[in-house]
Amino acid sequence: MKRVALSLVALIAIAGAGSLSAQGVRLGIGGGLVLPTGDYKTVDKMGWLVGADATYWLMGAPVGIRVEGQYSQTSHKNGVDGNSKIIGGLGELVYAFGQTNDQIRPYILGGVGIFNVKVTVPSASFDSSETKVGFGGGAGVAFKLGTGGTRFFVEGKFMTVSTSGSSTTFLPVRAGFRFGK
Repeated sequence: MKRVALSLVALIAIAGAGSLSAQGVRLGIGGGLVLPTGDYKTVDKMGWLVGADATYWLMGAPVGIRVEGQYSQTSHKNGVDGNSKIIGGLGELVYAFGQTNDQIRPYILGGVGIFNVKVTVPSASFDSSETKVGFGGGAGVAFKLGTGGTRFFVEGKFMTVSTSGSSTTFLPVRAGFRFGK
């Protein structure tokens, strides 16, 4: 599963960077930390994530439409073996402050998507997987690198996936690079 997610992220970044950037689409790739919150925090430690996104900026407006995919994994606490994996994607609206050519450009975003949450505890022969609706919102900042269209970004969100019993909530914090117009 991890190899599939990493391969997907690399393929999106490499294959689409040239043709999509000419159409006003900005492609991003990055990784970071996932911080469990709520009930999820009581059973799992901080983990890692990888993700990719494509944002289409509406002509003449500071608003973009983003499609984002991510894969994350956390380990259980208190000596319990196994892990939790969350894979999914969001459709988001992005609002960027400032001008397109600004060196530093903060933004806010929010959206809805579909996520699969898989929890495994091998010693208890427990393996549960659910695919449910998820929501997220947050903020970030992009830093222009040089004179081209490449930007370094850092963003954080609050995410919730409507799993059985209670929601799975977490804070993904991701950094990476975006390429394109």
